[in-house]
Amino acid sequence: MASEKRLSARRKHTLKGCMLVVAGNLLDAEATVKAKERETFLADKCPPVELPYSRDELLELCQKLHEQIIISEDERYGIEFKLNMVLNEVRDLNIKIVDLRGKFKRPRLKKVRMSADAMLKALLGSKHTVNMDLRANLKQVKKEVKEEDKQLRDVGDWRKNIEDKSDRKKMFDS
Repeated sequence: MASEKRLSARRKHTLKGCMLVVAGNLLDAEATVKAKERETFLADKCPPVELPYSRDELLELCQKLHEQIIISEDERYGIEFKLNMVLNEVRDLNIKIVDLRGKFKRPRLKKVRMSADAMLKALLGSKHTVNMDLRANLKQVKKEVKEEDKQLRDVGDWRKNIEDKSDRKKMFDS
């Protein structure tokens, strides 16, 4: 990117101006094409009316126009029905997109203190047979009592030990 040359502000402005002129010309050309298409469509569908002077010819013209009106209304109804179906489908797809994105705010969940057994029971229901008491599954190990530890524990009353030590203190004081 560093090796690419950057456009100056003036050059950007002139390019944007040129693009706008070209886009305006294209829009004008498209508008004239649409107007011509509309005129040709109307000329095909609605030829100029020549009013006859006799009653029979006038009734025949009215019947033709009535038939054309029925056909055009039928086409219009079919197109409207298809349009409504497509719009409903688009609306449903937009709802699905919103659901998939997850735009709805998720509610804050309350903190619940629950043991592992209670949680499994809530999730699995009555099928819950697994016991999560991990302490019960531990091996029982018998503790070997050494004689040295036993002697240390059987030293006796702590007050006697303090009195013995106080005699030593007296030795150092003198």
